[in-house]
Amino acid sequence: MSIEHIIIIMVWIVSFSVLFIFIPKDKILHALVASHIKQAITWVFGLIVSNYRLIEYPVRLFPYTSKASFTFEFFAYPAICAIFNVHYPEGRSRVAKFGYYALYSSIITIIEIILERNTDVINYIHWSWYWTWITLFISFFLSRSYYKWFFNRIYSHCGHTK
Repeated sequence: MSIEHIIIIMVWIVSFSVLFIFIPKDKILHALVASHIKQAITWVFGLIVSNYRLIEYPVRLFPYTSKASFTFEFFAYPAICAIFNVHYPEGRSRVAKFGYYALYSSIITIIEIILERNTDVINYIHWSWYWTWITLFISFFLSRSYYKWFFNRIYSHCGHTK
């Protein structure tokens, strides 16, 4: 088994583990909504960047069905997004909120840079780390916007408080 396959397996194990550790039982619905919208965003965007050969994933699950990384686009990023939204610093300053977005985007980007430079899990073709950071930041913003819209509508229609 290659180091890339071990990394992919570890990403699945760590992603499942952090969901169980960081998502309280009373926030499972919140986590599901956040992860599903992130899946929609990252899956489509992952297909675009891989099919236009901006990024390639030489070692990935389901290599004959998609050029995108099923592990990252469909599970790891959405799992992180679930934690991001469930623990979002609502009620804090705009600077704190911006820092929260920047922290999540930066940590994922740093991990991706390490993987890109040292493995065949991901290769940048016509891409750079700053595009990763920008697209992550935007996708977190879009997922957060949808998350807020969704739960504001749910709570306003049923008369419950958040």
